[in-house]
Amino acid sequence: MKPSTQPNAAPIGVLTVSDRASRGEYEDKGGPGVVAALSDIMASPWRAVMRVVPDERPAIEAALRELADSQGCSLILTTGGTGPASRDVTPEATEAVCDRLLPGFGELMRTASLREVPTAILSRQIAGTRGAALIVNLPGKPSAIRTCLDAVFPAIPYCIDLIGGAYLETDPAVCRAFRPKA
Repeated sequence: MKPSTQPNAAPIGVLTVSDRASRGEYEDKGGPGVVAALSDIMASPWRAVMRVVPDERPAIEAALRELADSQGCSLILTTGGTGPASRDVTPEATEAVCDRLLPGFGELMRTASLREVPTAILSRQIAGTRGAALIVNLPGKPSAIRTCLDAVFPAIPYCIDLIGGAYLETDPAVCRAFRPKA
């Protein structure tokens, strides 16, 4: 389902971390890649809350706090800044704002990506919770974003249920979300 303009649609944070995109020198492809993937995966009404920040830890931390605490996003997907370069600090910023880390997300995303590219082992993406928000770091390349979301999204709606976030439904023809039987 494409993003909605309904005020009651679940807000989903999409945070692009890129020096060049934040300065307008480069077209952001990561954020739109996340939105495109969500448009395929989601069945319940949702709206994208888009942000673009430079590869600077204070800016990333502030954006994550704002999306979780002020915007009420139960799901925040970051794109970019997860590699081994010195300016890649998205995982550190994510860890700094999270109450709990969920290492299984990063493990599964790297495993899925490794089937496509040997450099997946260089990725440092992580996931964690901040209150009733789940934050997941994704790569910056749209095809890699989709690979990672396809791998972990089946667990995302139930995780958000467990932390008290918005109820998200997926299109079962695209992504079969797991929820235990009542």
